[in-house]
Amino acid sequence: MPEPRLAGPVEVVGAGLLGTSIGLACRRAGIEVLLTDTTAENVRTASGLGAGRPRTPEDRPALVVVAVPPDHLGAVIAAALDATEGTDAVVTDVGSVKGVPLAAVAGHPGVARYVGSHPMAGSERSGPLAGSASLFDGRPWAITPHAGSDPAAVETVEALVRLAGGVPVWLTPDEHDRAVARTSHVPHLLSALVAGRLASGPENHLALSGQGVRDVTRVAAGDPRLYGQIVSANADAVVALLDEVRAELDRVRDAVGRGDRSALEQVLERGVAGTRVIPAKHGGPARPMASVWVSVPDHPGELARLLADAVASEVNIEDIRIDHDPGRPVGLVELLVEEARADHLVASLESRGWTAHR
Repeated sequence: MPEPRLAGPVEVVGAGLLGTSIGLACRRAGIEVLLTDTTAENVRTASGLGAGRPRTPEDRPALVVVAVPPDHLGAVIAAALDATEGTDAVVTDVGSVKGVPLAAVAGHPGVARYVGSHPMAGSERSGPLAGSASLFDGRPWAITPHAGSDPAAVETVEALVRLAGGVPVWLTPDEHDRAVARTSHVPHLLSALVAGRLASGPENHLALSGQGVRDVTRVAAGDPRLYGQIVSANADAVVALLDEVRAELDRVRDAVGRGDRSALEQVLERGVAGTRVIPAKHGGPARPMASVWVSVPDHPGELARLLADAVASEVNIEDIRIDHDPGRPVGLVELLVEEARADHLVASLESRGWTAHR
């Protein structure tokens, strides 16, 4: 069957990071985009970036994409359905929780034209200036039709996802909310709890901070107001998982307290097993990976030289992290590669004068 096609114009309500990026992706494909936002400056900025033009009262969108904060999703989706009453216009949203907005419009006469969705893409930056036409390229994008969704509306949302470069993932609204609780919301809360222990830590304790604590706490730096809205909107799924974590934490505490190394190792082994089922970067099962550590002088051009030498080794670099040592004028760069190629990369880099090890 041919892939569904998207006809414009597309109205984007909320010209922040996601809304502007959707506008830019649609314009990249030649689709007319109409922009709406309660903040006129956002519309001006997004328009200036080429993400679309301000909507006028005469415009008749074929698709409305609601990209507003979680607390406002239900009301704005309902308003979009009201504004397009008597037309075939489809309404979707890109919020990170699907059950609550669906419940808010479940009784609306136009609910068949509503299909929720959620791109798993973002940035540590926010606002229209952070927008990018390529933000969704290759990223999973959940499509969450409800029991009463019009099949044509579902096809329209799928067409948007594919046009923007996303990879459709089909879930019910409830499945989606349970999935993001497991893969996003609860990990964010746990990261915040660990980071919170640092806030009151003595300076000499914090001096021992390394890459491990940075990895664990990175997402804790997200906007508390936004994530407060997200987690609150997904309370049932989050609480169910937190209950599991609390029970597991009690077992860990007891095992540590009584010196039960066997029980503690069982918990750690389950953690290792969890890391192995995270999908690979292009989907599918995770592949065995290994870290190659390289000492890099903290001088201009050194990182570029390292990457050029890694390319010359004909080993594909799957990921890269940098750990800065405050006590030395070097950085420790971690290159993640397929396990079978790690030894070759170490030998190749050492032959080019680098200090490298697994």
